[in-house]
Amino acid sequence: MRIYELGEGTPEVAVVGAVHGDEPCGPRAIERFLADDPDVERPVKLVVANEEALDAGVRYLDEDLNRAFPGDPNADTHEGRLAHDLVRELRGKTVLSLHSTQSYAEPFALVDGIDAVTRAICPHLPMEYVVETGQFAVGRLIDHAHTIEVECGLQRSDEAATNAYWIVRAFLAATGVLPAPIEGDVEPPLSLHRRDETEVTVFRLLDQIPKDPAEDYRVFVDNFQRVAPGDPVAAADGEAYNAENEFYPVLLSAHGYEDVFGYAADRIGTLA
Repeated sequence: MRIYELGEGTPEVAVVGAVHGDEPCGPRAIERFLADDPDVERPVKLVVANEEALDAGVRYLDEDLNRAFPGDPNADTHEGRLAHDLVRELRGKTVLSLHSTQSYAEPFALVDGIDAVTRAICPHLPMEYVVETGQFAVGRLIDHAHTIEVECGLQRSDEAATNAYWIVRAFLAATGVLPAPIEGDVEPPLSLHRRDETEVTVFRLLDQIPKDPAEDYRVFVDNFQRVAPGDPVAAADGEAYNAENEFYPVLLSAHGYEDVFGYAADRIGTLA
């Protein structure tokens, strides 16, 4: 685990990258931000978490770090011990955790639940959607630290790294680490501007979409777009899964997870 601190005093804000070693957008964003040599208005901690998995180019060495929290200092696995150390480093802080995905090219956030911090920060981030994970937060960092987890774009893409950098800056401005952007500041790419600048749509995860062992997987619907009852959702070796009820797909992809296609969610409202 590699740790940087900027500013004077004890940080109450943190940014974490490389929870998964095959998602380099976070470390790239942190390194780009540090290269800016920014003047900060309050202290901040920046963490590159699973350096060993990052160097190996794999998601994890022994177990998924984002299912291992709160961890154990005497765990048999590298990630189990790392989870304990990372929770200790982040205790009492408001955290941005940077990720990427195989399912969706645009950034969106995941939180344990909608609270005052989520309401204060997420509308200032360059993304359209926030997902409340609820029961599916077990073992994840968002269940053990006050964390906004952001999927920054497609895994290993330059676009995800660029998105992550601008999300870091927006998060740090929203938490008072950086001054608020003023007219004439360098703007993020147009792709990061929300279509509706006044609202962020909120979804809540309801269930997992099962995925049977097969050679060929396909998905037929788009993430965050309504699926009607009876619509074909995905297929494993030609055997289709059809929707029983209306839902909105989240993190849905053919190969993102071993045993599920993704999640079914409900659209529950907006954050202004």
